[in-house]
Amino acid sequence: MIRLLYYSQYRGEYSRIDERGEKVRQVVIYPGEIGYFVAECPSLPGCISQGKTKEEAIQNIKEAIELYVAVLKDDGLPVPEENFDVLTIVV
Repeated sequence: MIRLLYYSQYRGEYSRIDERGEKVRQVVIYPGEIGYFVAECPSLPGCISQGKTKEEAIQNIKEAIELYVAVLKDDGLPVPEENFDVLTIVV
């Protein structure tokens, strides 16, 4: 399914949201050790999870992102903005 992204201004901050009004975060998934998939959210330093399948890794990183953001808000710290600068380069 293709999800469209929109920009929204909320409390003076710009963020990317999808057509359902949910915030969008970039996630990188790659094969890890012993057959697991690793998922990490580059805009949230240290926000990493894993799963036996890609689907499990995706579900786990969604939960990790929600908890990461909740802790930042509880501690009164700013939530880093997402950026979508993804490049493929030839080496």
